[in-house]
Amino acid sequence: MSLLGQRYASQEMKTIWSREFKIKSERDLWITVLKTQKKLGLEVSDEVISQYEKVKDVINLQSIDDREMKTKHDVMARIDEFNELAGNQRIHIGMTSRDLTENIELFQIGSALELVQMKSLALIKHLADFSKNNMDLAMVARTHNIPAQVTTMARRSATWMEELLFAIRHLEDLQKRLPLRGIKGPIGTGEDLNDLFGDGYQDIESEIAAELGFGNLLKAPSQIYPRSIDYEVLTTLAQIASAPSNIATNIRIMSGLGLVSEGFSEGQVGSSAMPHKVNPRLSERVNGLTAILKGYVVMIQELIGNQWNEGDVSCSVVRRVAIADSFYTIDAILDTSMRIIRDLVIHREVIGRELEENLPFLLSSKLLALAVKNGVGREDAHSIIKKYSQLAGENFRKSGVNNLFELITTDKSLGISLKSIEELLASSKLLGSAKKQCELLIKEGLIKVGSNSDSARYSPLESL
Repeated sequence: MSLLGQRYASQEMKTIWSREFKIKSERDLWITVLKTQKKLGLEVSDEVISQYEKVKDVINLQSIDDREMKTKHDVMARIDEFNELAGNQRIHIGMTSRDLTENIELFQIGSALELVQMKSLALIKHLADFSKNNMDLAMVARTHNIPAQVTTMARRSATWMEELLFAIRHLEDLQKRLPLRGIKGPIGTGEDLNDLFGDGYQDIESEIAAELGFGNLLKAPSQIYPRSIDYEVLTTLAQIASAPSNIATNIRIMSGLGLVSEGFSEGQVGSSAMPHKVNPRLSERVNGLTAILKGYVVMIQELIGNQWNEGDVSCSVVRRVAIADSFYTIDAILDTSMRIIRDLVIHREVIGRELEENLPFLLSSKLLALAVKNGVGREDAHSIIKKYSQLAGENFRKSGVNNLFELITTDKSLGISLKSIEELLASSKLLGSAKKQCELLIKEGLIKVGSNSDSARYSPLESL
């Protein structure tokens, strides 16, 4: 197993991509094919099938590896191992290696996508709860990382939630469309099974599709299924990762301003040299893992549109690394993001202080609107307010006092009185539609979560 899997992935995801899971799934497929072949007329007794079933869970990785060292063929090593355990040689009749590996890899991908879907919805639940708890917490919104207007903590998290919901819809569409390659033989024509069973070989495909839980079968693949399918899978994972990575980026920024922190457990150390530090280490991890995932997308991208005739094995080494590791990565991203949101410490006093200090600047667009209503030309008003904002900014940096309102009300050309500013501050219009937007996203998110009971209950375990 890779370092990514060992250090960061959950046990559930590690199980799906473990060698034991793959070997057990391959043996189940062989048995399903054998049973269907018996129905189609292959001379094989129930006792032989039973002998395979009795030993399908007996997995000796070292023995399989020893066989592969001799045969230099991974699938042949697994065939020999299973045959010797069962004392028969009746599996893999009319099949080629890719009939086995391509279908089981798609089964692993499908199983892993189910886990990603559940955890993505679980993150939606965490974000919805976070938004409800911070619905009325006003704070400074930033564009270009410069104070801009007033928002709420819930409105910021609603943005993350909406991006993730959009990605989940793509993920679910992919799950519905994801096809199984089927049993098509060395070049995809199904020639060998057709020789044995005629058109009955299609019954074998139907059986394995039902066994593996697939509703779609490719009709005319070559020896391998198109690697553009792998590319869509990994780009979908990268899209799922986008919202968590944005969450992590923003929490790192807010942590640097003292607005939030990831929390500090007993015995935790932030810095070996600087005892005061509480670093956003988990958020940094999410951003780093996202960079890795993007790298795997590039690796898989190199395989698309690069198929030689009916197939070769040049893609194997890339796929062995990139596909499993991509799922380990998104698994860790989702679990870590949930831990961050669940345990995030909100420093409300600091948020309130920052808002109060910057409030005059945050209302500059509203001051512009007031001046326009008073008959001042928009561009003239913009120029005047910009001048006073720069003066107030300089004064604030020197003295800590923001005197923008004083400068604005002193200039009679704008026609803005102190009373009108006080009325503006007392109004409920400072936040625009922030609360309504949050409520809509929370409702949509929780409806989505309700479609998957596991996601509503899921909470990640502690990890490094």
